[in-house]
Parts: sequence; structure tokens; C-alpha cells
Amino acid sequence: MKPFVAIIIAGVIVAFALYFSMGGHWPSFFGTPHGNPSLVRPVGADDHILGNPAAPVMIVEYADFDCEYCKGFSDSLHQVVANAGAKGQVAWVYREFPLTELHENALAHARAAECVAQVAGNDAFWAFADLLFAEQPVNPSRYGELAQKIGVSSDAFATCYADAANQVDARIKADRKNALDAGASGTPYTLILTKGRLPLVIDGAYSYDALTQVVTDTLAGAR
Repeated sequence: MKPFVAIIIAGVIVAFALYFSMGGHWPSFFGTPHGNPSLVRPVGADDHILGNPAAPVMIVEYADFDCEYCKGFSDSLHQVVANAGAKGQVAWVYREFPLTELHENALAHARAAECVAQVAGNDAFWAFADLLFAEQPVNPSRYGELAQKIGVSSDAFATCYADAANQVDARIKADRKNALDAGASGTPYTLILTKGRLPLVIDGAYSYDALTQVVTDTLAGAR
């Protein structure tokens, strides 16, 4: 094999190793073909927030409950909030980005999670989200069971879900549109927001160590 051919092949192998290590997405330094991260919607009182709602660093994730990479990334985010966020400096915001083109139950899962939030509040949303990821893939017939498991009335949940297309779809569509406007091409798509600075894009599923380093650097810059 000629040397230059070997170099090209090695480069391709490294590139694809990086691609898969990033959760099936090219890292943000490759750029995104469409969208503008600055268009990410500011965090508000209606968002699902884990951690201090007034944290100087907000990790805004657009995700799909049937995305395998999102499941692993969720574990990393929980660790970051538990550790780096222990002093109220970091919080995690979850927004819906159901990939209906790939996952037949993606929209149903998003509706179920939003109904849990509507019926029982923010803490219940996070508990239900954890179950959807932990037991992935979840059959929609189990929503009532999972809701009961976290202490949510199955009747109240069922009432909301029966009317979900009218009650929560507008929110889900708004989240999905904002993800696309901000440059998302897959899940998880995450932006780190810090007051006075441009959003930092994390396009893919970073490991806990990699995410911690990004958050540490961001906190240092914020100070």
C-alpha cells in the first residue's frame, strides 16, 4: 500500500471513530449546515429545570426519549448536576426534540412526559424522564404504570394524555422548532448558556469527563 493511501485511510478511520464517540454526530467544530445557536430560546419558568433555576450556567438539551445516545448522555448530565451543580452554579434544562422520522413512539413519549409535568410538576417530570430512559424502549401501553410508579395519579395522567394533542403538542412543536432553528441535526443537541456569552454547542453525547471539562472551563470564564 502506498504511503499516501495509508494516510488517507488512517484519517478516515480516525474521523469515523470520532463521529461515533460523539454519539453519531460530527463535533460542533465541523459546523452545522443550518440554524443559528444564538436563536436558542432563553430559559424560562416553564422549562423543565434540574438544579438551580438561577444558575449562571444552564445546560439546555434537546433530546428524544428513544435515542440511545440521549440515554447515556442523560447519565452524564445527572452526574454533572450532582457534582458541578451542587453549589447552584450549573443546571440542566430538558426540551423535547422527538425524532418522529426515526422513532415511531418519540412523539408519544414526549406527550407522556409533558402530561406528567402538567399533572404533577417539575420533579415528577424528571422522575418520569429517568424511567423512560432507564427502560428504553418503552411501550406506550406502560405509561400509566410508570406514572403510578413515581406517585402520579394514573387517572389524572390518562385524562391529560387523552387530550394531549390539544394540551401539550404546541409546547413540543415549539421545542422541536427551536432546536432546528438553533442548528440541531440530531439528538442529543445541547447548548451551554452563560450570561453575556454566545451559546456553546455540544453536538452529540459527550462522556462525563468531557462534559465536566467543558462545564469547568465555562464556569471559569463566567467568573
